[in-house]
Amino acid sequence: MRNVLVFFGIIVICAAALGQGKIPVVIETEQGTIELSLDSARAPRSVVNFLKYVDGKFYSGGLFHRTVTMNNQPHDSVKIEVIQAGINPEREQDAYPAIEIERTSTTGILHKDGTVSMARLGPNSGTWHFFICVNDQPQLDFGGTRNPDGQGFAAFGQVVQGMDVVRKIQGSPAEGQRLTPPIRISSIRRK
Repeated sequence: MRNVLVFFGIIVICAAALGQGKIPVVIETEQGTIELSLDSARAPRSVVNFLKYVDGKFYSGGLFHRTVTMNNQPHDSVKIEVIQAGINPEREQDAYPAIEIERTSTTGILHKDGTVSMARLGPNSGTWHFFICVNDQPQLDFGGTRNPDGQGFAAFGQVVQGMDVVRKIQGSPAEGQRLTPPIRISSIRRK
């Protein structure tokens, strides 16, 4: 009898874990709403890192501050299309330590249209900055040449609704790649 109870307990735990693999998140901006599905099963460290900032309300008052289009990266031999956001600038001093990135070669989450990914400078520099891909961006995957080290970026989710808002933000006025003015994030929360 005890073995049967242990067996069913394991099944319940596994079923609960599988149900938690996709975590819905809503981004509210002055341009509209973007809904995400975060993949905690395949990119657990990246999702936990992002959710620390979400749950701590670091993104309230944050900004979409960067738009990268085919026309505003004249000196880059490898061109990409993304929009990038960060936390409320007043909260940066309270930020958590950077984490090691989860490479796409490990997670299998590729930089497709609507993929959410962690911005970085080096392999151990994932923080609060994230970006959303506009169109497929294979040069951001492991082995891609957008970053000279070839490690790629840490993809951890997907836009499930609101790509029209993403494209609207990408097409907003900018000086170079800096959105002018930046697009304010009212909140990012779990759905």
